[in-house]
Amino acid sequence: MKLYKIIFFFICFAAFAACSSPKIKLIDEDLDNDGIVNTKDNCPDTANPNQEDTDNDGIGDVCDSDSGVITNKIPCENGFAGQFPCNGYDLLLHIPINTFQAAEGNDCWGWTDPTTNKEYAIMGLDNGTVFIDVTDTENPIYLGKLPTATISSPWRDIKVYNNHAFIVADNSISDNTHGMQVFDLTRLRDVSDPPATFTTDAHFTTFGKAHNIVINEDSGFAYVVGSTQYSGGPLFINIQDPKNPTSAGGYAADGYSHDAQVINYKGPDSDYTGKEILVGSNGEVNGTNEVVVVDVTNKANPVNISKISYNNEAYTHQGWFTDDQRYFIVGDELDEMTGKVGKTRILIFDMLDLDNPQLLNEYYGPTEAIDHNGYIKDNTFYLANYRAGVRMHDISNIASGTMTETGYFDTYPENNNPDFNGVWSVYPFFNSGNIVVSDIEKGLFILKKK
Repeated sequence: MKLYKIIFFFICFAAFAACSSPKIKLIDEDLDNDGIVNTKDNCPDTANPNQEDTDNDGIGDVCDSDSGVITNKIPCENGFAGQFPCNGYDLLLHIPINTFQAAEGNDCWGWTDPTTNKEYAIMGLDNGTVFIDVTDTENPIYLGKLPTATISSPWRDIKVYNNHAFIVADNSISDNTHGMQVFDLTRLRDVSDPPATFTTDAHFTTFGKAHNIVINEDSGFAYVVGSTQYSGGPLFINIQDPKNPTSAGGYAADGYSHDAQVINYKGPDSDYTGKEILVGSNGEVNGTNEVVVVDVTNKANPVNISKISYNNEAYTHQGWFTDDQRYFIVGDELDEMTGKVGKTRILIFDMLDLDNPQLLNEYYGPTEAIDHNGYIKDNTFYLANYRAGVRMHDISNIASGTMTETGYFDTYPENNNPDFNGVWSVYPFFNSGNIVVSDIEKGLFILKKK
């Protein structure tokens, strides 16, 4: 009799828990209110009453990033935009990577046509570069692809100057023919049968592979870094006539540079007003990791101004000036992965004196994800944070060393582990406020602040 009572008690308790626990869904529950109960809904958290499943994998197109289906606007509500965790940023457009007939994506940039004011997203792939008219994100137009000049590569980088795109790729060492592809973006105004297969307008081949390209739009010079020339330091190229680039020397004294920013200096250090200043993120595996400041005004005689080191370095990756050129914000790509730091770390340097920059503070994000490319527009720092997606930070109090995360959009909802998946880069410079995001596995995203 006693045992019967005990069994009866547990049956009643279990029944009560099943009905009262918010983690256990009722059989006839319909969380997304699309008329399909959860047990039969192929996407139970996002409304999809027609149950489209293009690739027949059991996951509805609206929440399947590999479906090949272009997704238009999904607002960020209750912490999600469809399957993607978010805070303060809506999804305007998602074009899956297989739309571009590629295995992986990498860099992204943008171009605004000065004649039509149309906005174009430019995305690098393992096998080429694609161009998408994203002026109307409800009706995007995939205009076409410029194939890689040689073999496929997981690393490709694009910048824009004077209505032309300049593209480099970090191919295998045995390949020495890719160089710099030049593409006239005004050709995108009249593509009769998209998507087209484009050809280059110029092909600069005084070098082969390169990891990155930097452009100072004020001077009309490109700086190719991470090539086999000048010990991997910047190679100077005059692109003032975009279709006829010419070599202008290079700088090898500080070794390999992974990325850089080059500006016509208007900042607080009057010693260098009007000079062309390169700030290089010189990362090397098992080598020197530092930030270098170089006067490249005289291409025949570039001069190092200073070098910046920091603790727990692993791979100095990329950095960007604040609009007033007072502070330089830098990411180290491998410090999270190697366990030297526990959370995403961003370094803030005070560049008041270019001869003697100072580390102002180290910002730590909320996840363990690896930081990649970061760019600044006005008082917002946009960080491509791999598996943690793209993160937005208020830097209006940067003088005190403070950055405050104000929003995010996570294209890799599985986890935030320190590994190389998810968001590669972000382009936040369109006047419309639309933000281009490139994801390695999932393709192109366009976001906008709510």
